[in-house]
Formats: sequence, C-alpha cells, structure tokens
Amino acid sequence: MLMASQLIQFTDRGLYCSAGNFYIDPWKPVDKAVITHAHSDHARPGSKAYLCHHFTKPLLELRLGDYPIESLEWNEPVWLDGVKVSLHPAGHIIGSSQVRVEYKGEVWVVSGDYKTEDDGISGQFEPVQCDTFITESTFGLPIYKWKPQAEIFSNIGNWIRENHEAGKTSILMAYSLGKAQRLLPCIEATGLPIFLHGAVYNVHQTLVNAGWKLPFAERVAQDTPKELYKGNVVIAPGSADGTPWIKKFSPFNVGVCSGWMQVRGNRRRRNADAGFALSDHADWDGLLQAIKATGAQKVFVTHGFQSAFSRYLNELGIESAEVKTEYGTEDEETSEIKQADGPEGIEAEAPESEGEQINNGENNL
Repeated sequence: MLMASQLIQFTDRGLYCSAGNFYIDPWKPVDKAVITHAHSDHARPGSKAYLCHHFTKPLLELRLGDYPIESLEWNEPVWLDGVKVSLHPAGHIIGSSQVRVEYKGEVWVVSGDYKTEDDGISGQFEPVQCDTFITESTFGLPIYKWKPQAEIFSNIGNWIRENHEAGKTSILMAYSLGKAQRLLPCIEATGLPIFLHGAVYNVHQTLVNAGWKLPFAERVAQDTPKELYKGNVVIAPGSADGTPWIKKFSPFNVGVCSGWMQVRGNRRRRNADAGFALSDHADWDGLLQAIKATGAQKVFVTHGFQSAFSRYLNELGIESAEVKTEYGTEDEETSEIKQADGPEGIEAEAPESEGEQINNGENNL
C-alpha cells in the first residue's frame, strides 16, 4: 500500500497540501480551495477562497454564488506559501484542469476528471510529467472503449432526423454542464431548432455571457406553444425523465447520452428509445494512455472502478493504490436544477445521479 507523502495528503476534508496550506477539490469547507472543474462533486460551497481556471470562474459563480474566486490561465504558475501550483487542460468539460503541485523538486498532478479525446470545446488533455499522479477511474474496466466522437455524433444526427420525419420530438438526456454544450454543434448540423431545459439554459447563458460562441438555443418556457417543439430537439438533464415536465413534448423519443450506454441492458433499464455511449471521461485505453504519458512512478486511483484499475496498474509494474474520496457521490445535476427557476424546473424529489440510476451507485458520469 502506498503511503501519501507530505506533499499531498488524503484527509477527511479532501486532498490537502500542507506545505502550501490549500486543498484540491475539498468536500468540506476550507480556507483555500483549488478547483479542477465546476461539477458539484468537485466544487462545493462554503470555503473562504477559491482558485480555478478562467473558464471555470463564471460557472463557479453560477453554482456557488458570492464567494471570493481567483482564476488563472493554463500553465500560469502561482506560489502558495512557497509551493508552485499550475493548471493544465483536462479535457473533461469547459475549464476543466489538472492541478500540478511542485515543492522541493517533487511533482504531483491531481487530474480531477478527464478525457483524452478532444471534443472541440473542452480543450485537449495535456499529459503533465510528474512523480505521482492522482487519477479517476470512472470507466476503469476494459469493456469501456469509446467510438470516435464523429461517429457518435453521426448516429445522434441520424436518430434526430428519423424522429423529425416521424413527427416526434427528440429529447436528449445529458448533463447540464459539460455534455449539453458538447452536443450543441452536433444538433445544429441537423438544422432543427434547439430547446433547453431551464437548468441547461442557465449554464448555456452563463457561458454565452462569458464570451463563448455557442449555437443558438431557446429555453423551454411555460407559455411556449406545444406545436413549436414537434419534430425538433430538446436537451434536458437525465433527472427530467419520467417527470410531469417531459410530458409537454409528446409525442417524443428519448435518447440517453452516457458512457454507461456502452453496457448492454442499461438503455432498457433507463426506458430510453436510444442510447449513445458518449462520455466526458476517459475510457480504459484513455486512462492507461494518460497515466503512461505522465511518467509517474506512483499512481493513486480515486472514484470509479478504483480497486480493479489499481490492481491492473500494479500488474503492469506501475506502483498504485486506491484512495477513497467523496467524488462521484453527489448529483451534478441537483444544484443545476435548483438554478432552473420557474415552472419548467423539476417538480420531483431530489434526483439520483445518472451513475446511481444505472450503475447501482458506482459513480455519476
């Protein structure tokens, strides 16, 4: 079993750098929090100060409210009590970063969540040389191997066109922050109008106000005539499925965009008409590729299939151990839905995360 050095320690508040007196993605309030990205299991309220990438700052302001938030560019070093800290692209969602921590010649990298395929909006994952690498393992099993995004987008576009010809609305279930924005160019290519659930729209508008050039999309409003949706496209968080809100789009077909759709049977469990294995996390090959590219001598594996993945790394000769964290245990959509004021907000009880619904609580996506 690997022992954490004094550079980054695994504590009940999160990943702690005692030399610099800061935490990375803490799950309890702390004095100084360095944030990898704005999903709610990695960016939680209550800390006295936050540090993140420039692209993440407006999203944190949306999610957290009025907190002191400083931001950096990628590869821009800062010193926290003598510890050199810099952020590097993770490719997970807009603004997602890996945190490089250097002190007295020792380098650790905390990856947060990441994927290795460039999706055209989240930035290209950048391998960072280090002594110790902390990796997720959301899809850390060999069965998870993604098709190229272009092929998945082609399949989604064809499905949307088929629904349109049948006079049905296409409802795509996707996380409000991350995958919803990634899907927009794919849907725009169909030439059909795009409508957004209130939670998705609030994230969309935050990014547009921050200068992002996203395809035009309208918010689903209470007074929008039902006929306007017919044959067109709606993006909604997965927790909207099965609620009274969704019935206004009838007749419709539901397509779930999730890495869990890679496993046969998950589409049936979700009662979806279509499943697209589109994930914002690295697949099995991507995880291995990323880890080997860092040159790390030690690897700590966090949320996901950490036991199996850590064991495999050890078999490869890469010293590894699993670490229990609180990442992946909160619903990324819950706080977004709370932002969706008005009648189009979800009326049901607090929703489960996508991972909890179809993977028995293994992780959210």
